[in-house]
Amino acid sequence: MESESATTPFGRRPMSLAMLLKQRRGEAIAAGTTRNKWKLFRSVCEARAGLDVTDRALTVLDALLSFYPQDELSSEGGLVVFPSNMQLSLRARGMAAATLRRHLAVLVEAGLISRKDSPNGKRYIRRNREGGIGEAYGFSLAPLLARAAEIETIAARIAADRQMLRRMKERLTICRRDIAKLISAAIEEAVPGDWERIASTFQALLQGIPRAAKLEYLGPILDELETIRLGIINTLELQGKIQIASTNESQIEHHIQNSNPESPSESEPGLETGQEANRRCEPRPGLERREPGMAGEDGEGWRAIVRTHAGKLKSFPLGMVLQACPDIIDYGPGGTIASWRDLMMAAAVVRSMLGVSPSAYEEAASVMGPESAATVMACILQRGGHINSAGGYLRDLAQRAERSEFTLGPMLMALLRAKERFSDGPAHRPEIGTDLVQAASR
Repeated sequence: MESESATTPFGRRPMSLAMLLKQRRGEAIAAGTTRNKWKLFRSVCEARAGLDVTDRALTVLDALLSFYPQDELSSEGGLVVFPSNMQLSLRARGMAAATLRRHLAVLVEAGLISRKDSPNGKRYIRRNREGGIGEAYGFSLAPLLARAAEIETIAARIAADRQMLRRMKERLTICRRDIAKLISAAIEEAVPGDWERIASTFQALLQGIPRAAKLEYLGPILDELETIRLGIINTLELQGKIQIASTNESQIEHHIQNSNPESPSESEPGLETGQEANRRCEPRPGLERREPGMAGEDGEGWRAIVRTHAGKLKSFPLGMVLQACPDIIDYGPGGTIASWRDLMMAAAVVRSMLGVSPSAYEEAASVMGPESAATVMACILQRGGHINSAGGYLRDLAQRAERSEFTLGPMLMALLRAKERFSDGPAHRPEIGTDLVQAASR
């Protein structure tokens, strides 16, 4: 300990309990503690905000350290410096005496130095017989050395916070740029979505960013912006998958329609015999029986199920699907479904709502075709309360379709018949989950 007695201030400056405690705490230096005075001063400058000192006060501390003869501050040697006001003012870049006294008081209040006043208030030393310093009066640097570990910890924390703030600002800049460009791309590509609302929300978040950015303010704003960016990316990716699937379906159907253009039944329809005409009206592989009054293009009372390849089916009319599965309409863009694209977007929403994994839905779309997969999701939603696992049910239908054991017609007709029977009264409502499975296997 530098001194065993408390030092009271000279003149009219009063003594306080806080001053006494700071003196005793500042002089309690662990044995063997040493620090390079200029490295420690850099740590003080780094931790300035946490120590509540001004930059002018640090200029005065720099001047005081320059009067200490060694580079190493040590508890073994005397830590009192005793410059005159004139010399201290010169080393403090010509600071005025009144300003100098004010910033010395700031350093004392911050607990970085302490006063050791002489009986007459002057700063001087009394040497011993060996020529060394026997007693010194001035400013003690003991509190600075005693708080060295604390100051270094504060400096390291502030430096880490500054680094984190810089990285967060970089992420914020990239996120702002991504959202602005993604919204522009979505509008230019006419992707369905409430882009005006998303853009207004985005602008409101940007206006909420404070000028003096801090970690506690930027963190929540960055989280919301990243959520918006992720939502836009998911919407655009879904739209891209729908367009690719629709393009592939159109190419496959176009190939089938153009295959075997020299067929005699198409090039010379007037030359077919009566036996051939009767055979044309019989059910063929790939055809299913229609209800009365729903004649298809391939013959009275029959509708063609054109298989593009294993399991892939041509969709039924959209109006028929919506008539059998009206619940899907609420999940379409704007609460309506006017096209197959709207139905596929609604099916993607329903898939997530029913807990069907993306892999199960993509597998069904690749096997059945995107339109048929969307139709199946509409059917599952229509009677979801009777199906224990929508994902497992969809996978089972996809496997049946791959083995050519599943068609959409019986499933839709079962729903239409169930709708008609249910309109007559609850007592006639079927167990539709079982009904769908049986119909799909026909």
